[in-house]
Amino acid sequence: MAIRDELLNELMKGYEKPEDLLGENGLLKDLTKRLLEKALQGEMTHHLGYPKWSPAGKNSGNSRNGKNSKKIKGEFGEMEIDVPRDRNSEFEPVIIPKGQSRFDGFDDKIISMYARGMSTREIQGHLKEIYQIEVSPEFISSVTDSVMEDVRQWQNRPLDSVYPILYLDALMVKVKDQGHIVNKAVYLAIGVTLAGLKEVLGLWIEKTEGAKFWLQVITELKNRGVKDIFIACVDGLKGFPDAINAVFPKTEIQLCIVHMVRNSLKFVSWKDRKAVAGDLKEIYRPATVELAEKALEAF
Repeated sequence: MAIRDELLNELMKGYEKPEDLLGENGLLKDLTKRLLEKALQGEMTHHLGYPKWSPAGKNSGNSRNGKNSKKIKGEFGEMEIDVPRDRNSEFEPVIIPKGQSRFDGFDDKIISMYARGMSTREIQGHLKEIYQIEVSPEFISSVTDSVMEDVRQWQNRPLDSVYPILYLDALMVKVKDQGHIVNKAVYLAIGVTLAGLKEVLGLWIEKTEGAKFWLQVITELKNRGVKDIFIACVDGLKGFPDAINAVFPKTEIQLCIVHMVRNSLKFVSWKDRKAVAGDLKEIYRPATVELAEKALEAF
């Protein structure tokens, strides 16, 4: 339902400065509180089956029984709301469930800051500065730990039995480890399904890239249900093809052309690299082996 301009004009009366709208005691926070409490009252009506002050409540076997105060945290900071209760203690709110003290979206901000390498203490200070919310390091840890089960389920989910194409590569990234920025290898496996869609099969983090660890990755993919891979696209890492064929003997190995060209350019002076790279690409573009051999001879 669209909000009428007349209603907005009525709400905006007397508000001039930004803090009047968005501040600690601003309109938006007060409106959020009122809407949440209104929604909770609506949930209670649905739970009991009759509206407040209705005569039907006398013979229903259950009725409203006052309210409890509850503090919740969110983008608006910290706010106290009134949660209705029933005599039989059967009411289970949906919009703010029992035991929940954070409003939707607040956890996402903590996880986002954690993913960017901020420590729990840094997140604690940021929330205090931006949202005027006091949270403990233990609270932040509980939020970040809550997503780990989802991560583990994703890492161990069953895979398709066949992938026509599998791309395997490692990315070197800078990560924060025990307060220090270090380089680590993120092993990445991307499979192309029979429907032609790309799917990230998994991510693994190790200190360096090596064929021995790739063997562990390939073995894990097999244990998760992969029975056949037609073509595996990899770089020129020594021992990599052998690691794949040890698990999937019939898989064809295709070396990444970009890696092959890049490795060849190591033997070319810097000023000649652009021209040589262009000539090397002509070897890989022909549609047949015969034409490719002629291009190689011409090169």
